[in-house]
Amino acid sequence: MVVNLKSRDLILVSGKDSLSFLQSQFSNDISKILDNQLQINCYCQHQGKVLAIVWVIKIDGLYYLSIPSELCDLVLEKLNLYKLMSDVNFDNISEKIYQYGLIDEVIDGSLDIKNNIGLLLSEKERNDLEDILFWDKACVANMLPEVQLATTEKFIPQALNLDIDNLGVSFTKGCYPGQEVVARMHYLGKPKRRLYSFKTDSIVKVGDSLNVFNSKSLKSAGIVIRVHRQDKYTHLLASFETSLINEKIHINDNTSTSATLINV
Repeated sequence: MVVNLKSRDLILVSGKDSLSFLQSQFSNDISKILDNQLQINCYCQHQGKVLAIVWVIKIDGLYYLSIPSELCDLVLEKLNLYKLMSDVNFDNISEKIYQYGLIDEVIDGSLDIKNNIGLLLSEKERNDLEDILFWDKACVANMLPEVQLATTEKFIPQALNLDIDNLGVSFTKGCYPGQEVVARMHYLGKPKRRLYSFKTDSIVKVGDSLNVFNSKSLKSAGIVIRVHRQDKYTHLLASFETSLINEKIHINDNTSTSATLINV
């Protein structure tokens, strides 16, 4: 299946300091990206909270950033603020290059994202496209996290499982914004929240809360980060408190609703 990812912007990174600058800003080891490869990264603020999840791509020696469109200006503002005297530039080329999500599909030049989903960058517009709902379904099924405007700066990378198998975080690279907080949790702590998959017959949107009745926590037990509606059910990913995962869960403040854990 091929899906048009119209909700993502594509940024071309240029300049002789491209590699060193990206390495200083993002959570994964940019130096390990090979040509024609995609790497998942977090862009964190100084408290370690994720501003955006950025797909860093390397093609023919050039770097590209695939960013959710609603967060693109925020990310570029931060990057331009910190570049100072670095020889690096960022150009939005979304009008020139199409981004296509691939599900169970391999096309010449396509890039692996996770499991059976990938990305294709193309100058040509395609008309053999499936509905974006198939992409949402595949991302939820593959536990691929996303940060949107409603959820930016709400999670550390570990709360989105981005540290597992070094999916989006390297603990051996140099410093980047928020690195001390992220590393301290890795080496000295244990995340209170992790990414889980749930199912509910209620209508749910990104940013909604998952709550546990009589919980003494001052915060909601979980926050929805990704949703897919199929038939009468909503399948969703949420960052949720591990200590409450086996309790009865409801949506927002409506105790008549419930959400069922799909996997641990």
